[in-house]
Amino acid sequence: MPKLVDRVKPLKNRRRKKLSAEGRWGFLMVSPYLIQFVVFLSFPLAASLYFSFSKYDMLNAPKWIGVENYTTLIQDPVFHKALWNTFYFTILFVPAQTILALVLAVALNQSLKGLKFFRIAHFIPVICSWTVVLYVADAILNPRFGLANTILAKLGSNPQAWLGDEALIIPVLVAVAVWKGVGYMMIIFLAGLQNVPEDLYEAAEIEGAGVWKKFRHVTVPLISGTTFLVLVLTTITTFQSFEQIYVMTSHLGDVTSAGGPNNASMVLMLYLFQQGFSFLKMGYASAIAWVLFIILFGITMIQLKLQKKWVYYEK
Repeated sequence: MPKLVDRVKPLKNRRRKKLSAEGRWGFLMVSPYLIQFVVFLSFPLAASLYFSFSKYDMLNAPKWIGVENYTTLIQDPVFHKALWNTFYFTILFVPAQTILALVLAVALNQSLKGLKFFRIAHFIPVICSWTVVLYVADAILNPRFGLANTILAKLGSNPQAWLGDEALIIPVLVAVAVWKGVGYMMIIFLAGLQNVPEDLYEAAEIEGAGVWKKFRHVTVPLISGTTFLVLVLTTITTFQSFEQIYVMTSHLGDVTSAGGPNNASMVLMLYLFQQGFSFLKMGYASAIAWVLFIILFGITMIQLKLQKKWVYYEK
């Protein structure tokens, strides 16, 4: 018995050394990300949290003022407007882009001639900058010579100030954003569709299922995980919308003029940027950022909770 123990102890020691060596190599491999997280994420996060309870203009040292920034937010009508516009934008954008991306993905998952061309054509707007998109949108939405008003004139309708009408501007911005971003989500859906086994469609056909029933009872459940991913990504992206609204609503690059008319297109990220970098109210901007984080975190947690009711997992 002692001899057996003597043989086992060296084996355990060697195993511990091996695990310790693997742990050191593993830590070494992830150390670039850990350094990046500490330097570029954790420190700025902690600093912004401190600034949110301070009066800070980036020129002088921050002065602790407690929850004053947050109480000011509660009473700030522009913040209320930006919060509502952000939710309104999200409510319109998320289902529109998700449904259109799914429809395009199903259409482009068929055996058709020129399939690669159509896939590339729908993806090109994704890689274009918002500045390029602005020129395309202006050719369509310009109130004087835009294509949209030309068509309305041919139909005998009055021209519209598409980006100057408080009631129209959010739906118009959503339409442009869907056109630009739908190709990216379409690719994600395509990846999910191509993982659906063909034999399930064949089995459904044998049972007499038509196109709609196959889509509803085979495709939709088996890509529910992909749909959930698209919904989460789209929601997060929408709440962080800034560049599009800044480019399409500012006059000659003046950020203080963005968000018009009459703050009808003001969203949280744009208001945050204006307060922090135009008016140098970095403490107030940090408070807006943390409110945005809490809202996004809450929505994501709700989505994660609800996914158990409709996302299909293979057993």
